[in-house]
Amino acid sequence: MNYLATFHTHYGALQFNKYCQKNKMPSKMAPVPRGLSASCGVCVYFDGDYTKNTADHEDMDCCYTITASGNYEIV
Repeated sequence: MNYLATFHTHYGALQFNKYCQKNKMPSKMAPVPRGLSASCGVCVYFDGDYTKNTADHEDMDCCYTITASGNYEIV
């Protein structure tokens, strides 16, 4: 499943990206799409299973699934 996570700070996005890489989850940092808002303007796209450990990241603002039509839905 494809996800997009937004963060309160750049540092939080960087730490989450490192978390994904450490846990063998493909990820990349990118600017937040215009339709979504975030405090720092940086998001992380990642593939994998969205679990409680993923959601508990301290600086995560919100997490979205990316639908087949390219829309974003809050997890």
